[in-house]
Amino acid sequence: MEAAEGEPAPAALGQRLAAGGQGHVLRFWPELGGAARRALAAELRDMDVAEINRFFRRARGDGGGGGAAAAGLDARMEPVPRDVLGSASRDRGLLPRWESRGLAEIAGSRVTALLLAGGQGTRLGVPYPKGMCDVGLPSRKTLFHLQAERLRRLQQLAEEQHGTPCHIPWYIMTSGRTMESTKEFFLKHHYFGLKKENVIFFQQGMLPALGFDGKILLEEKGKIAMAPDGNGGLYRALGVHGIVDDMERRGVQSVHVYCVDNILVKVADPRFIGFCLEKGADCGAKVVEKTNPTEPVGVVCRVDGVYQVVEYSEISLATAQKRGPDGRLLFNAGNIANHYFTTAFLKDVVNTYEPRLQHHVAEKKIPHVDITTGQLIQPEKPNGIKMEKFVFDIFQFSKKFVVYEVLREDEFSPLKNADSQNGKDNPTTARHALMSLHHCWVLNAGGHFVDENGTRIPAIPRVTNGRSDATPADVNDNLKDANDLPIQCEISPLISYGGEGLEKYVKDREFRTPLIIDEDGIHELVKNGM
Repeated sequence: MEAAEGEPAPAALGQRLAAGGQGHVLRFWPELGGAARRALAAELRDMDVAEINRFFRRARGDGGGGGAAAAGLDARMEPVPRDVLGSASRDRGLLPRWESRGLAEIAGSRVTALLLAGGQGTRLGVPYPKGMCDVGLPSRKTLFHLQAERLRRLQQLAEEQHGTPCHIPWYIMTSGRTMESTKEFFLKHHYFGLKKENVIFFQQGMLPALGFDGKILLEEKGKIAMAPDGNGGLYRALGVHGIVDDMERRGVQSVHVYCVDNILVKVADPRFIGFCLEKGADCGAKVVEKTNPTEPVGVVCRVDGVYQVVEYSEISLATAQKRGPDGRLLFNAGNIANHYFTTAFLKDVVNTYEPRLQHHVAEKKIPHVDITTGQLIQPEKPNGIKMEKFVFDIFQFSKKFVVYEVLREDEFSPLKNADSQNGKDNPTTARHALMSLHHCWVLNAGGHFVDENGTRIPAIPRVTNGRSDATPADVNDNLKDANDLPIQCEISPLISYGGEGLEKYVKDREFRTPLIIDEDGIHELVKNGM
């Protein structure tokens, strides 16, 4: 079969691949049609085989960050010191100052939000990006929609306080699998009321999946098995697509980076930004308190004096169970992939530090074409690796690192699994978390809920064990209706970003549920004519 005109000849292509020990990927070239050949040639043309081999050697040499690399880790770990820690519960008196500082930066158009949105909804059982997921809220708003409206409300708050128009650019990093569908979704929904020029899409890189021997795997006879390079691929993508340069042109100085799947995320949180600015930080991590020693979440800490995230699987149970004098877990700063960076720090990372970052190895079951038989293999156990970097890998390069602790029930409820899996972190838990938070907002603003008989539903306060600085119990445990479900209440982000400004809607009023408060007013969705 002849190669198409303008297509690299198999010999030229094969020579480069063979030199890197990857010539096998052309094994089925004679069987491919013209279109398949052109697609494979294009895929291989952009692939630096020597670099991939180097990544593999470095990653496998470290064992992926576990095993021997983690030996003795417990003895080298130190908890986050109080002088770099800000807390939404323990520093309540400072919150107004931090918020004011953050809003002033937003009013000056010096703040941006950067969304990590490369994930598909595969584990959710949907064939589209996670940000397009509807978790069943009364409004049917998606994660993208909620986040966009939070940005709009923040712009409004900053403009009201400072009297000057402003904007918060929104950079959205997608993967090859989510780019087109994400852009189409935003276009269809008119960018959810944001200006098109302030929503900037860019794509993270992809790396081939490899066998344990370092050989590139084929997904099909004419297609490489590819995978996104992890959320830490952000830093390479920032350079490749000129994103930091664009931030500088726009006058951006503070960057809030976060993951798409947290329904409670406070996008461009002015308190977090204000806290980091007050501390003079170039890098900050927002965390939630880890209350269960075995909770599968990484912790922010120091190892050999350097800040990093240590994965839960790398810590011994004895260390995980250690407690301080106040009874809290010693290593309790649970990482939620929610970070602050200065633009200057990101520029240094892109230009200097990114090449030093080492890939983490994840052993996976990777469907692939058997090079000998041409048959598609569906492995029953891990047969290869995917290499990725993590967004927190750059903490080590920070000159002034800080940590900001927030309440889980206020700010963290990730969406990772389908409801059918009967676990946690699913559409139901996400929906309940948002409605429970909004229920609290109504109560705090002086509103009340009544049942079908007009009797007030008692508001059970959050448990604090008599300690003003204690961690409240999970709000889902104690703010429920008679059917043991969270009160159905949804407040549009366009009305309130964090519970502010609701008194004029709810003070001294009684409501039946479901209750929606949005820009069109107050809606009580009464059923059966009641």
